[in-house]
Amino acid sequence: MSVVELAVDQLPQERKLVTDLPGPKSVELMARKEAAVSTAVGNLMPVFAQKINGGVVLDIDGNSLIDLGSGIAVTTVGSSAPRVVEAVQQQVAEFTHTCFMVTPYEPYVAVAEALNRLTPGTFDKRTALFNSGAEAVENAVKIARAATGKTAVVAFDHGYHGRTNLTMGLTSKNVPYKDGFGPFAPEIYRAPMSYPLRDGLSGPEAAARAITTVESQIGANNLAAMIIEPIQGEGGFIEPAPGFLPALLAWCRENDVIFIADEIQTGFARTGAMFACENEGIEPDLIVTAKGIAGGLPLAAVTGRADVMNSPKAGGLGGTYGGNPIACAAALATIKTYEQDNLVERAREVETVAKGRLQLWADTDPRVGQIRGRGAMIAVELVEPATGKPDAKLTSSIASYCRARGVIVLSCGTFGNVLRFLPPLSIPNELLLEGLAEVEAGARANA
Repeated sequence: MSVVELAVDQLPQERKLVTDLPGPKSVELMARKEAAVSTAVGNLMPVFAQKINGGVVLDIDGNSLIDLGSGIAVTTVGSSAPRVVEAVQQQVAEFTHTCFMVTPYEPYVAVAEALNRLTPGTFDKRTALFNSGAEAVENAVKIARAATGKTAVVAFDHGYHGRTNLTMGLTSKNVPYKDGFGPFAPEIYRAPMSYPLRDGLSGPEAAARAITTVESQIGANNLAAMIIEPIQGEGGFIEPAPGFLPALLAWCRENDVIFIADEIQTGFARTGAMFACENEGIEPDLIVTAKGIAGGLPLAAVTGRADVMNSPKAGGLGGTYGGNPIACAAALATIKTYEQDNLVERAREVETVAKGRLQLWADTDPRVGQIRGRGAMIAVELVEPATGKPDAKLTSSIASYCRARGVIVLSCGTFGNVLRFLPPLSIPNELLLEGLAEVEAGARANA
């Protein structure tokens, strides 16, 4: 099948370096950035983007880079996707803002209807829209507390849920997300995650371990919600063992605990299903979405059981910009692109291509501890062959090697030893393979 349609004025789908990275214009602009922007806002790439579509990023010096990051899983349909551009232009010409809580508008309702239809579960649903993933997670917790009358929330080792105060408490990794920013919101607890490469447990065994922790350290009678990423993102693209998620959901249902699926990074075709929960056949009480929802515009949502979503009193949810009309227009066009361009199937094709190429590397390099992930959400965990310990130094070196050669590669993992690949679904297979070949070349250069 062909990749998603590109804009009429598409960029040549090729890697092309006309300067060293960074080029002179990027160096000049970086100096301006350092003089104007907080040093706490870092950058992985030392170049400034000028235009992006398909699988390439054109920088201001004319260098064309292979994009294996999608702005951290945001531009899944491709940057400046034609339907999104057209929808945004039309909406901007009509109005940019009214605040849905003051004068509502149809695009907000249409996005809610689409999410109620698309998310797992045949039960009656409701949706509320927000600006960012972290904001949606916070509101999911509010909703769960209102629905149950309980206060405690449990998250999982290696999980990532945001950078706001409450979501930092839910997030597992300290540096750079939490260090020096406490104290955090109270009544947040942590349970062990299923991590097949490192714990060797089956899904039911790992779930029993987590449930024992919850029952002994928190108590079901105090627990409002359990929040988990079906495949962990920042934590290292950790896929729990089969049966882990269903066992947790069953326990939650037995104990009046709201099961929240954080699908901010996994949602919207990214994992070869519209939502990663579908791969496990589970129907969460609440599902949190963002990132790939609106083709690059800021939008997020909480969708779930109508009785749960309607628990807060009128006016208890909302926000000035939540469900902005421009972002809603973009979301509707983005969802149309997922469905009409068969991007769920395209994500599965990306998985086949990427894993096939990465396996060639793994077959000859014992430092590859595991290749994992689904769809266009693929990771390589790097280890010291003799001990199996995480090899963060090698991971950083490979990523730096790739970036210097015009391939945008991200790393992640609690131990910093995972390379993650999140290409836009608009990337041509040839460009994807070229980028992954450069990753292997980086490994050989650091042998």
